[in-house]
Amino acid sequence: MNDIDEPLPPDDLGHRVSEVFDLVGALYRRGLRKLEQDEAVGGVSVGVRSVLVLLHRYGPMTVPQMGRIMALTRQFVQRMANDAMDRGWAEATPNPAHQRSSLIRITDEGLAVITAILAREHALNRQVGGGELTDAELRACVRVLKEMLRTFDHVEVD
Repeated sequence: MNDIDEPLPPDDLGHRVSEVFDLVGALYRRGLRKLEQDEAVGGVSVGVRSVLVLLHRYGPMTVPQMGRIMALTRQFVQRMANDAMDRGWAEATPNPAHQRSSLIRITDEGLAVITAILAREHALNRQVGGGELTDAELRACVRVLKEMLRTFDHVEVD
């Protein structure tokens, strides 16, 4: 084991994690801009895209469930779900577990829209790192980001 394989002292860790937050912030903002530019053609906002992705991956969900997963307010997610439903990409269905909180499900048209979006994003993501990134590097990146996220598990969104 060498020096780079040993855990960092708390002060050094704090500075390095701040660097990661700064990079993640810039990545997030640029990524949103790119998505908004690309999706403007299809009329899909980033918020609606997020709702469609959740419904595509996990099946029908309530608005509060989606809000918890995305760490967004229920009100914002409701607006995005309403927009998706107005466009025919999602629909509200009865929820046997809760009469007042409908399940939102993706429609066939919504599935076609999100499948096309994800295919475009996948094509872009294939270019990251110019083919030089290893599985180990990406696993390490994911592990670190999950640890950073876990630090804020207690933060209330709504």
